[in-house]
Amino acid sequence: MNRFLWPLLGFLVLVGFLAFGLTLKPSEVPSPFIDKPAPGFTLPQLAAPEETFSPEEMKGQVWLLNIWASWCYACLQEHPVITNLAQSVPIVGLNYKDKRDEAIAWLDRYGNGYIVSASDTDGRVGINYGVYGVPETFVIDKAGFIRYKHIGAVDEKTARDTLLPLIRELNR
Repeated sequence: MNRFLWPLLGFLVLVGFLAFGLTLKPSEVPSPFIDKPAPGFTLPQLAAPEETFSPEEMKGQVWLLNIWASWCYACLQEHPVITNLAQSVPIVGLNYKDKRDEAIAWLDRYGNGYIVSASDTDGRVGINYGVYGVPETFVIDKAGFIRYKHIGAVDEKTARDTLLPLIRELNR
């Protein structure tokens, strides 16, 4: 009897972990970067590779860092929302593991709400920010601290109910 009881108990424990895991939302994975300084970097600008961008340039402003790529279908889905948000808050794009000409063509085709896009062709900066995949969006406060991280495409509800209220609060 014991011979069958232990494997059955083990199986039930695994099923319990699986059932619990299915209730979690991947866009709500806690980030160890929340309330910590945003990692610094200096990268070439996508549109003007001879010029660079660094988050230091945004000190004193509440802003969004949106990680995107031309090969990312979810980025295309969220792009109208990001473009609309750009009317309320400065948004910096971080073009992730992409080809420069394809990324520029994508922005030309779908519109560009970013104040600037930096080119992270090797993904080094994305790794420093703990990026799981694209798209991801960070809210960064006036002092340069990460206050919120959204994994996946930002939709209208998230923009309206989460991002905009947080941005308003941080701008006070």
